[in-house]
Amino acid sequence: MDLRKLKTLIDLVAESDIAELEVTEGESKVRIVKSSAIPQNQMVMLPHQGVQQYSAPAAAPAAPAAAPAVAAEPTGHVVKSPMVGTFYRSSAPGAAAFVEVGQSIKEGDTLCIIEAMKLLNEIDADVSGTVTKILVENGQPVEFGQPLFVIG
Repeated sequence: MDLRKLKTLIDLVAESDIAELEVTEGESKVRIVKSSAIPQNQMVMLPHQGVQQYSAPAAAPAAPAAAPAVAAEPTGHVVKSPMVGTFYRSSAPGAAAFVEVGQSIKEGDTLCIIEAMKLLNEIDADVSGTVTKILVENGQPVEFGQPLFVIG
């Protein structure tokens, strides 16, 4: 799906009474949600493993934080960031975190949110297990491919 199609879909949702639209094209899947809490013309994209995502071009982020040096490779499944953005452990300030260390999770459970260009992207678990490590602090900038969680 190209950017022109995405722009058209965003405009259609913004100008109509539709609150939510989900479109699947091949392996690409885009979900656009309109809500009073989200400013007009905002798009929420939920990443899925192996699904291609598109977003509008943006200026380079200002001085992203370098990934911390890791002494040893963590044991277990590592969930990595699918994009550059800001990491949030909960859906709102003061709300409970999506997951905690030691918590059992199922495939598809929301682990965190990464905000990129004012878009809130839920990051879901791609395996079931127990969260053994949370490698990023709340509000910290993250890089593409940066490890976020270890699931054992």
